[in-house]
Amino acid sequence: MKRVLSGIQPSGQLHIGNYFGMMSRMIQYQEQNELYCFIVDYHALTTINNRELLQSNTLNAAMDFLALGLDPDKSIFWIQSDVPQVTELTWLLSTVTGMGLLERATSYKDKTSRGISPNVGLFSYPILMAADILCFGGDVVPVGKDQKQHLEMTRDIAQRFNKIYGNVFVVPDADINKSLQLIPGIDGQKMSKSYGNDIPIFANEKIIRKRIMSITTDSTQIDEPKDKNTPLFQIYSLFLNENEKKELASRYDRPGLRYGDVKKELADRVIDFFQPYREKREYLENHMDYVKKVLKDGAEKASFTADKYLTKARTAMGLNYAK
Repeated sequence: MKRVLSGIQPSGQLHIGNYFGMMSRMIQYQEQNELYCFIVDYHALTTINNRELLQSNTLNAAMDFLALGLDPDKSIFWIQSDVPQVTELTWLLSTVTGMGLLERATSYKDKTSRGISPNVGLFSYPILMAADILCFGGDVVPVGKDQKQHLEMTRDIAQRFNKIYGNVFVVPDADINKSLQLIPGIDGQKMSKSYGNDIPIFANEKIIRKRIMSITTDSTQIDEPKDKNTPLFQIYSLFLNENEKKELASRYDRPGLRYGDVKKELADRVIDFFQPYREKREYLENHMDYVKKVLKDGAEKASFTADKYLTKARTAMGLNYAK
């Protein structure tokens, strides 16, 4: 049995890109693996400096995960800041991480180019991510293609630490769903809460329909075949089985298809798909004591594992001098 680990940032309402890119895979993993899953609120501090907003986002993300099928009896689920051992480990790892490694991070450059204020936390984000993984001995880390570089950096940091101080950390492997392309947002770029181009899972129906009707399309005439390498086709395909995808592709190849009709169909499909989860989400909102207990119990279990790896690292580096 492998230990699978991953987290999600509470930077806003979770969207269908989060679900198909990571969340659904994590929920599937809990059946046959030892699953560690957490909400990375430390990471969110790089872009959110509003206390109430961060608190709200954190609890909402936790409820979203539980509503979508994460089972606390089959996994360890917690809030990142409830296990502060990762911050100490971040410092320890930073002493073996080269500046050049961080300077090559494309995510930092991409975010700052989009107007996100540059700060040290954003720059050193990969070290905190490495601590998130190494502190819990993750064997496998499911990541999207956009996070592949960060996972490779985690491997580099772990290997360098082990080379200097001995075999302390598990060197994790990435699990990249190669069959899943980068999920586009309504503007055709990567779907992201930060970019405001997402389709939220649990927003009200009016908002969901409005977002979907805003998906960027081209000016192809109605009597011409349509381009399938477009956000509308790619997003719709996420909700279709293989036969349904072939049928949609066939409709795109024939004249007469109206983008507006496809968008309305997609909106209905999205709302119907998430309706059962929406009902469970409403239940959790009315039972917050249960949600908080799940997170507290998960943090205690995660802390037990984190203490093991942090103690090993401290001892290897000479910090546990009294022993």
